[in-house]
Amino acid sequence: MTKHKYNFGIIGNCSYMSYIDTHANVVWQCWPSFDSSFIFGSLVSEKKGGGFSIQPVHSYKSGQAYVQNTNVLETQFETKDGKFKVVDFSPRFENFDRYHRPNQLFRKVELIEGSPLIKIKCNPVGNYGEVAAKKTHGSNSINFEGLNANVRLTTNVAKTHIIHENEFVLTEDLYLVLTYDAPLEAPLKETFESFLEKTVHYWRQWVRRSSIPSIYQEEVIRSALLLKLHQYEDTGAIIAAGTTSLPEAPGEERNWDYRYCWIRDSYFTLNALTNLGHFNEAERYSHWIQNIVQNERGGKFQPVYKIDGSSKIEESILPLEGYLGNGPVRVGNDAYRQVQNDVYGQMILSLLPLYTDLRTFENSSTPSLKLVNKILNCIEQVMDKPDAGIWEFRGKMQKHAESFLFHWAGAQAAKKIAVKYQDHDMQIKAQKLIDESTKQIELCFDSDKLAYGMSQENKSLNASEFLLITMHYLDKSQLEKAKNHIEALEKELKICDDLIYRYRDHDDFGETKSTFLICAFWYAEALAEIGEIERAKKVFDSLLTRSNHLGIYSEDICPTDGSQWGNVAQTYSHVGLINTAFKIFIRQHKPSYL
Repeated sequence: MTKHKYNFGIIGNCSYMSYIDTHANVVWQCWPSFDSSFIFGSLVSEKKGGGFSIQPVHSYKSGQAYVQNTNVLETQFETKDGKFKVVDFSPRFENFDRYHRPNQLFRKVELIEGSPLIKIKCNPVGNYGEVAAKKTHGSNSINFEGLNANVRLTTNVAKTHIIHENEFVLTEDLYLVLTYDAPLEAPLKETFESFLEKTVHYWRQWVRRSSIPSIYQEEVIRSALLLKLHQYEDTGAIIAAGTTSLPEAPGEERNWDYRYCWIRDSYFTLNALTNLGHFNEAERYSHWIQNIVQNERGGKFQPVYKIDGSSKIEESILPLEGYLGNGPVRVGNDAYRQVQNDVYGQMILSLLPLYTDLRTFENSSTPSLKLVNKILNCIEQVMDKPDAGIWEFRGKMQKHAESFLFHWAGAQAAKKIAVKYQDHDMQIKAQKLIDESTKQIELCFDSDKLAYGMSQENKSLNASEFLLITMHYLDKSQLEKAKNHIEALEKELKICDDLIYRYRDHDDFGETKSTFLICAFWYAEALAEIGEIERAKKVFDSLLTRSNHLGIYSEDICPTDGSQWGNVAQTYSHVGLINTAFKIFIRQHKPSYL
C-alpha cells in the first residue's frame, strides 16, 4: 500500500505562501496574508476551493524539485507530445534598502521539447469558497471580479484559452503573474526574468549567511528555508503552519487551524533561527513579543495570537467537505481562550536576546526592565495553578510539569537579565521563582517509574518531558536520573521505527492514533544530550525518511504505515530537525554529560 504523503511544494515571500502540487495546481493559497481566506483552497474542498493549474492534456509523468538553496519550485512534465516545466516563485529581494515581497504569484511555462498540448485553469474564490470570481477581459490581462480586492492575471497566454479553459499547443515560453490589489504595470517577460534572478540570488545569499553544521546540511537548509517562509515579516509573528484542518488522523475530528502565532511554537522556532545565525528574524519576533507584553492590560497572556497581534481568534466550522473528505474545516482556534501557563517563561526567553545579545544594540533600543518584571509577576501568580498544558487539553486542567519547566527556564533567563543590569530586586525574585518551580517539577516525579509524569495529578508519561533534558533541568550532575527518565519515556511512548506518541491517555476526542513528529526529534535530541550519539543518529536518520518528496515535514506520522498527517509544513517538526542536527553535531565534538 502506498504511504500517504503530501504531494506538494511550498513557496512564499514572508507575506503569503502558496502550495503547489505535482500537477502544477495551486491547491492552497491565502491572500493577502497567512490567516486570510483562501483564494485557492482545493486542499480542503474540491467543490468550492477553486484552483490554478497548468497541465498536459494527455497522460503524463511529473516530478518536482526546488531550485537548489531557494524557495523557487519547478514541476516538470513529460508526455507523448513533448516536455515542459512550470517554474513557480513569490518575489522576494532587496530593493531600496528594504525587501520587495508583493502579493504576486509568478508562474512560467518553459518549453523543453516537442509541442505538448496543455490546458491552463485559473479559478480564484473568495470568502472560503462562497464567492466564485467572475472573469473579464482586460487589455493585457484577465480580471477576477467579486473578490475583496482587485485580482488580476497578467500573461502572454491567449486570454480566451484561459477564460474558456481551451486546450492549446505550447509553442513558446509562457508567463503568468497573478496579483492581488496592485497589478503588475511593467514589461511582463523582462520583469519576470529579472524578479526570478533576484529572488534566486536572495535565497542563496540567505543560505550562505546561515550557520549550518557540517552534517545533515541538505535537510537543515531545506528546513531553514521553510521556517523562514512562516514568519510574517510585517509584524514579526511566526505561524505554526500555513494550513488549517488537515487531520491528525483520517476519520477523526482533530482538525485545527494553525495559521496563528503560538508563543510556545514561536519560542522553539526562535531558538532554531538563532542556532542558524539569523538574528534579524529572531529580533523581529522579539519585537512582536515586546508589543504583546506592553499592550496587554489584563495581566494575563494568551497562548496564541493573530499575526497582527490581536487577541480574538473565534473558532467556527465552514460548510466544506475537508481534506480527502475529512471534516470539519475550522477557521480560528479556541485555544486562545485556554489557560496555558508556560507562555510566560517562553516570553521571557524570547525577549532575552534584546537584553543580553550585543548584536541588538546596533538597531534596537533595550526594552524597559518593567516588561520582564511584569511577566515574572505573572509567573508568581500562576505558580501553583493548573492549566491546559502544552497539548491543549480542552476538557481538563492539571498542574503540568512542562509548564513548571518553563517557569523555571523563564526565571533563569530573568536572572541573567537582572545580573547584567544589576537589578538586585529582580534577581532575588527570579531566584525565588527558580526555587519554587523546581519544587513543583519535583512533585511530578514518579519514584516507581523513575521518571517525571505529565502532571502532579497524573503520573502518566508525556513526551514534552524530554525537554527536562534538552533544556538542562536535568543537568550533567544527574546523568543517571536523565537516563532512567528517557528509558521510562521510551517504554511508555515509543512505537515502531522510533516514533513517539505525545501521550497515551485518552483526551477530549478519545485515543490518539498518530505520533507527533516533534516528540521523536525531542527524543533524538535528548539521547544526544546525554552522550548517546550513535543511538541519537540512528533515531534521527529514521526520522529523515518521514518527509515528502521535497523534504517537507508534517505534524503527525501514522505509526502503522508511516503516512503523513496533520498541518504542513509544521514549524515544530522542522525546528526539531534543525535543533537535533545541531545537538548531534555539537555533542560529537563536545560531550555534555561525559
